[in-house]
Amino acid sequence: MGEGMRTVLAAFRVLEEVAYAQPAGVGELSRRLGMPKSSVQRALQTLWTAGWIYPDGGETTRWVLSPHALHIGQRAVADIGVRDAALPVMRELRRETGETAHLMVLRGDHAVLIDKVETEHPVRAVIELGSAVPLHGSSNGKAILAHRTPEEVRTILGDRLERHTERTIVDWEEFLAELERVRERGFATNVGEWRTDISAVASAIFDQSGVASASLSVSAPGSRMSERQRESYGALVRQAARRISATLGYRRPPGS
Repeated sequence: MGEGMRTVLAAFRVLEEVAYAQPAGVGELSRRLGMPKSSVQRALQTLWTAGWIYPDGGETTRWVLSPHALHIGQRAVADIGVRDAALPVMRELRRETGETAHLMVLRGDHAVLIDKVETEHPVRAVIELGSAVPLHGSSNGKAILAHRTPEEVRTILGDRLERHTERTIVDWEEFLAELERVRERGFATNVGEWRTDISAVASAIFDQSGVASASLSVSAPGSRMSERQRESYGALVRQAARRISATLGYRRPPGS
């Protein structure tokens, strides 16, 4: 890859992160992207010159999208759905992990699988498109519920948490504490809570209005997903879900 292409890709990465975390400073962008501050600063200057961003409050320390960028983004958002936004990211996630990526949406008291990118491993976690999985026993469901109030969670799930395996959380106090942990770390885990042989990690996808109504996950047979891998895959899923949310027009609150 030539130097010119690397420069263009760096600028796009910075633009994407500004869109997601605005107003964003050089240090914050450098940390989030794993790029040197000098490279981030050059990308910001290029994007400012091109009219895609401008300084927040007139000081060149924090940056936001320009009206031009917002106009282009709004036109794109109007024509894109969560499946379209997620598919290229899911392919990249499968490449990074080697495991199946699942995209699910909230439907009543279940999460429904609307798209997937399968692993190349012959032994895999098989879930058919259109399948409904329990919200409280799946990583996808917990990722979505973590961004609801306890009252909303109880309304969605009803009075009783059904047991699917010996690992399913069926105590309300324990389950709400689990959702708090999901919210804090940015991804949910599932180790045999719905099906004993499946482990997964998932993160919520937010739409333009800030509602978490979809989630992205990586699933695999439990024997192929150790605790260390769950942490590693969880970080990848969290970043992937953020990219999809940004594509859908979600603007992350400052400091989150």
